[in-house]
Amino acid sequence: MNARETLTFSELEQWLDKHRVTEIECLVPDLTGVARGKILPREKFTEDRGMRLPEVTVALGVTGEFPEEGPYYDVISPTDRDMHLRPDPSTVRIVPWATDPTAQVIHDCYDRDGQLVPYAPRSVLRRVCELYDAEGWSPVVAPELEFYLVARNTDPDVPLKPPIGRSGRAETSRQAYSIDAVNEFDPLFEDVYAYCEKMELNVDTLIHEVGAGQMEINFFHAHPLGLADEVFLFKRTVREAALRHDMFATFMAKPIAGEPGSAMHVHQSVVRKADGGNIFSNADGTPSREFFWYIGGLQKYIPAAMALFAPYVNSYRRLARFTAAPINIQWGTDNRTVGIRSPVAPPQARRVENRVIGADANPYVALAATLACGWLGIKNRIEPSAECKGDAYLGDYQLPRSLGEALALLREEADLASVLGEGFVTVYTEIKEIEYAEFMKVISPWEREHLLLHV
Repeated sequence: MNARETLTFSELEQWLDKHRVTEIECLVPDLTGVARGKILPREKFTEDRGMRLPEVTVALGVTGEFPEEGPYYDVISPTDRDMHLRPDPSTVRIVPWATDPTAQVIHDCYDRDGQLVPYAPRSVLRRVCELYDAEGWSPVVAPELEFYLVARNTDPDVPLKPPIGRSGRAETSRQAYSIDAVNEFDPLFEDVYAYCEKMELNVDTLIHEVGAGQMEINFFHAHPLGLADEVFLFKRTVREAALRHDMFATFMAKPIAGEPGSAMHVHQSVVRKADGGNIFSNADGTPSREFFWYIGGLQKYIPAAMALFAPYVNSYRRLARFTAAPINIQWGTDNRTVGIRSPVAPPQARRVENRVIGADANPYVALAATLACGWLGIKNRIEPSAECKGDAYLGDYQLPRSLGEALALLREEADLASVLGEGFVTVYTEIKEIEYAEFMKVISPWEREHLLLHV
């Protein structure tokens, strides 16, 4: 555990003094991963050490809508009560692009009885991590986050295009792992790395991915809650940096037709708190029962968790055959055609990579869900299928093909609800139904092109 994880409120005040902070951005991640909250003067923040917001604030859809009736209000009070927000001192960071000295602090959501609000994303991840804590275990994760840089676009009816680089030209071909292609955007990435350094975000490798203008940033492995915070803050950071260079950064799962989608691959393992040993490996270095049970849990529950890993209608455009995204729940060693990959690693670093999760997923929700799947596998001793040693794209689709199908599977899976919380699943699925209904009101260019005069 590092010093940041043990920061007290007294040390938080000292930190604010050291950085001469005059304003505090009080942040609350909502179900889509949007940063909501308030901006307070330093004096007001110190005096109140918290704030209140309506319960519905963290339970909005990506359009800002929420249900007017139904099971949603079995969890959230229809009287629009306040929730009480408490800052987590370990999350304090400077806002490097602010004109005045400004800090940002992520808050947890509590009800008036002092209980965590069960449908807030941070609450859900805390709930799952506590299950591991009770066993004397600590989950370890390392996300790999893909995103696109695109030219500034102010008209949603116009398709996105790659941005102009230093050469004055946009990419017209795929430049996977090209150093020169990354260097095209050196001024932007110099800002990104400078911002990340000031914010103490533990980002590792930056590479150019397969798509035109597609990048990937890797994070060092750490505890899930701290890393979810870092992914949440990184998304905000890279969007801000891109705007300052007259372009957009997008974490849509499939922003450009004909180009690969963007994922958030999550490497995950579990260590014993007592001795730091990896429970996925036996003393002789061979894979343990827990390693195989964890994979078995992912295989069984990923289909039902897809609405959490692929949360929007656009998400399912990424999950197509031969597109560098999985269509299955097969597992294999060093095999990138499967949904569940085991990288080649020494026994102490043995881990499982969930390749199904999209870059558009809420990091708190996605990490909670994948850890829940693995947890259920271990507790229920679920054996995995035989290892896939060939091309898994040649097999059948094993994942939901649409958000509607995914929501139905999530609602039916009682085991996941028991781990993530029934209140969370109720609120989440009700909101996603609203989003799906809103999408269905839109008539696409494809429908006008192919149906207008032909049916």
